[in-house]
Amino acid sequence: MTMALLPKRIIDLTGSGSTVGYLASAFAISYIVLQVPIGNLSDKLGFEFFLFSGYLLCSATGLLYYFSNSANLIFLGRIFQGAGEAPVWALAPALLSIKFPDAKGKVIGIYNASIHIGLTIGPILGIIVLKIWTGNQVFLFYAFVCLIGAIITLFSVENVNKSKIAVRQSMNFKNILTLMSDRSTFVVLAGITLYGAGYGVFLTIIPAFLISVKGFSQTYIGVFFSLFYVAISLSQIITGPLSDKMGREIFMILGLAFAALGLGIFPGLGQPLISIVLTLASLGLGVFYLSSMAFLNEIVPDSLKGTISGTYYLFWGIGFFFGPIVIGKLGELPGFNKGFYVFSVALICEVIIMTFLYRKES
Repeated sequence: MTMALLPKRIIDLTGSGSTVGYLASAFAISYIVLQVPIGNLSDKLGFEFFLFSGYLLCSATGLLYYFSNSANLIFLGRIFQGAGEAPVWALAPALLSIKFPDAKGKVIGIYNASIHIGLTIGPILGIIVLKIWTGNQVFLFYAFVCLIGAIITLFSVENVNKSKIAVRQSMNFKNILTLMSDRSTFVVLAGITLYGAGYGVFLTIIPAFLISVKGFSQTYIGVFFSLFYVAISLSQIITGPLSDKMGREIFMILGLAFAALGLGIFPGLGQPLISIVLTLASLGLGVFYLSSMAFLNEIVPDSLKGTISGTYYLFWGIGFFFGPIVIGKLGELPGFNKGFYVFSVALICEVIIMTFLYRKES
């Protein structure tokens, strides 16, 4: 509900869509900085406290959005929101991979699909409630449901890592560089960075493009977000069990290929084709998301599950930060589509490298 509103709020407050990409970048600042520290601490202390604190901070962010009357306050709220969501996105898959080691792709897929089902319902619900509430009241609702999430987590999450993992290890940035020395892992981390950029572009630059260039109404933007999250939800449910059986590599390659194709051709289309193509691109991002996360979780012991998930979202956050800024700047050049074309080519290059590498290794 909130993310569907924020691009329009920034455009209304600043009179321009050129700064909308900073919604993703502001979020990524805290998200990047906290990933590895939270991962290390959760491997030593367990997951419960960090998950609870994340939801609680998101609740406080909702209050900040409610009282915001400037773009700078909204960007500040996104920084706090990034800090709150860092443990929610990264630590729960790590916890599940420990509890269900033989079906980690399936259970991580169910978890990610659960998140995106909520994200799917949000924009649709926002279209309905905006006829009754103002935009600011929606942010109060966000604060309330995040508080409920914190309470549920506090009373229901088993602190698995603290009670069941005897050996403690930590991963610092030196260890991450060592991890990157493996070619397969490095290529996957590069793909994760591109995936983060794509996710940020879908949340900020594409909605601004649809509003400013294609003339989409706020209702259509709500539908766009819902289709985006529906596609990612379905991809999680489908990809998880299949990648458990068939391997992660083929799904990582196919996912990025679909995303590259969709992002390269959608700017020249009109409705309804533009919605169909963007939905297929979203499906591709979701396929890569699940398969790459499971791939990284398989290369470390249980004592580093929290840290490797933090590493995943560290690289995701780097792309989420820089991607929308770069593509937004390219969009200021004559012909707004240049940013999308450049990004599509970058994804294609990653697909080619990944295909060549895994074919050689097999």
